[in-house]
Amino acid sequence: QQIAVVEEYAKAQGLWHDPSREPVYSEYLELDLADVVPSLAGPKRPQDRVALDAAATSFAEALPTYTQEPDKTATLTLEGQEVTIGHGAVVIAAITSCTNTSNPSVMLGAALLAKKAVEAGLTRKPWVKTTLAPGSQVVTDYYEKSGLLPYLEKLGFDIVGYGCTTCIGNSGPLPTELSEAIQGADLAAVSVLSGNRNFEGRINPDVKMNYLASPPLVVAYALAGRMDIDLLNEPLGEGSDGKPVYLRDIWPSTEEVEQVVSSSISADMFSSRYADVFAGDDTWRSLP
Repeated sequence: QQIAVVEEYAKAQGLWHDPSREPVYSEYLELDLADVVPSLAGPKRPQDRVALDAAATSFAEALPTYTQEPDKTATLTLEGQEVTIGHGAVVIAAITSCTNTSNPSVMLGAALLAKKAVEAGLTRKPWVKTTLAPGSQVVTDYYEKSGLLPYLEKLGFDIVGYGCTTCIGNSGPLPTELSEAIQGADLAAVSVLSGNRNFEGRINPDVKMNYLASPPLVVAYALAGRMDIDLLNEPLGEGSDGKPVYLRDIWPSTEEVEQVVSSSISADMFSSRYADVFAGDDTWRSLP
C-alpha cells in the first residue's frame, strides 16, 4: 500500500522515472570524470577551488595580497628546536566536525595515512598546531576498533572534543612564541582544515590564509608544514631511513580504506551512540 502511494505521488509530481522517455530539463551539464581531481579551497572563500597540483602556484599568486615582503622569515625555538618559518607556514592543521568528517572513508583514510607516515618515520612540524574534533563519538568508536587512533595521536591529532572548533575560531591560541614571531614578522601564516568555511579572520587572529581540505590532506600538510609545497612532486620530509618520503608513498589505496571501513564500522555503533545522544554527562544532567 505504501509503495502504491509513493508511486502515484511520484507520477503526479513528475518525479517518476520512465526508462523509455528521457525527462526534459531546462539545462544539461556534461562532466568528464577524468576532470575530477584532488582539490582544496582557499585562501579565503570556500568556493575558490584549487587543484592540489596547482596549490603551491595558487598560494604564490595570492601571497602579494597579504605582504609586500615575500622573503620575510622568523626564527624561534619550539619544542626544543630552533626553527625558521616564513610566509605560508601551516600553523594550524585541523580535522574538524564539518561536512566530510561525517564520511568514514576519508576519516579512516586520514588515519591510515597517519599510520603509514608514523611507520615511515615522519612527524608533524613543530610549528603546526594539530587538532581532531569529530562530529560524532562514533568516529572514536571506529578509530579505536580499527586500532588507528594511536597513529593520529602520535602526529598530534588528539581528540579535543565533538563539534565545531576551528571552523568558528575555537582552535585556541597558538603558542605564545609562535604568535609573537608571526606578528613580529607580519607573516602570512596558513591554516588547513577539513571544514566548510575559511573566511579571512574567521579561523585564528594570527592566521591570514585558510585552506579547506579533506582529512587526509590535513594530515599531509601537518607533515609538510608549509603551503608552498608541491605535494605531488616534493617530499613531505625525510624518513627514518634517511630517504625522502613522498605523499604517494603513504597515501592509502582505495582497497585499504574499504577493508578497514568494512572491518571497523557497524550499524550498532550508530544506534547505540545515538540512542542517548541527548543524555549528556553528569554535569549536564545535574543542571536544574
